Amino acid sequence: MTSAGQTALVERVLARDRTAVARAISVIERGEAGAAELLRGLRRNLGRAHRIGITGPPGAGKSSLVSALGALLVAQGKSIGVLAIDPSSQFTQGAVLGDRVRMAELDRSDGIFIRSMATRGQSGGLSPRTDAAADVLDAAGYDWLFIESVGVGQVELDIRNLVDTTLVALVPESGDQVQAIKAGLMEIADLYVVNKCDRPGAGAMVAAVQASVALQHHPDPAWLPRVMGAAVLNNDGVAEILAELERHRQHLSRDGRLLQGRRQGLLARLRKRVEQQLAARLHDSGAGPELEQAVDRILAGEESLEQVSERFLSEWVGKLAGGTPRGSGS
Repeated sequence: MTSAGQTALVERVLARDRTAVARAISVIERGEAGAAELLRGLRRNLGRAHRIGITGPPGAGKSSLVSALGALLVAQGKSIGVLAIDPSSQFTQGAVLGDRVRMAELDRSDGIFIRSMATRGQSGGLSPRTDAAADVLDAAGYDWLFIESVGVGQVELDIRNLVDTTLVALVPESGDQVQAIKAGLMEIADLYVVNKCDRPGAGAMVAAVQASVALQHHPDPAWLPRVMGAAVLNNDGVAEILAELERHRQHLSRDGRLLQGRRQGLLARLRKRVEQQLAARLHDSGAGPELEQAVDRILAGEESLEQVSERFLSEWVGKLAGGTPRGSGS
């Protein structure tokens, strides 16, 4: 992409040109030349959108919830952006991208932009460039951003570092899943919604989640997460959920909580990005044969795993930096 073309694309994104928004996200997803500069050009226009993370186990009605909330917001004259993350095949790296179909009615509105993104095998329930795609939508001036993650259990904590408000959706049959995610999302969510409350066992599920939340320590001691029941397909409880999301947005706007949370999230994402890039460079540097030889030495009792890992870290950090390996004595 030429410099002039990049500047024009930035201007079109800022004008909320849907074609330009889609093009910008594609440039970022594919890692095309100029992606970093594009994001830099959008950077000064970030921070206006309120970002909502919708997560929870498969089948909890996350897409239906996003659609219902989006319809209410559009009726209020608000604009929304939606990033729907789909699981990728471990073999083909393809994704079903079914949320585009489920949200077809919502996507016809001029005030809504929906983009499906594949995880491409990345753990954490998100696509590798979800954060950058969210920045594009933020810069485009959408009032609310919804990020619907895959729903993979307690490892799905990355979303907390990307959004302002985290909502966990569950269903009456989620009892075992609550136990599975208790050590993760049950500690960091800002709102819990037990969907499909017209089914048997809904009251017991709400009580179980309330009991679990009472035992956890939320990162924000001034906020007590609510557990709400809803039947989204019947539009039951959706307005109350939106009101609670708005209440949390207002809570964050006081005492610098919003800026502090975004700074902490950005720091966590930066650390992870550096770790990912380091791992990729190590993988591409041809360290495989040396690691194979090191395994033989470990098995022979000549070195411990800890010794080998420390030595490789010192040597390869130096190689990647193009300087002298640390600890070489030279």
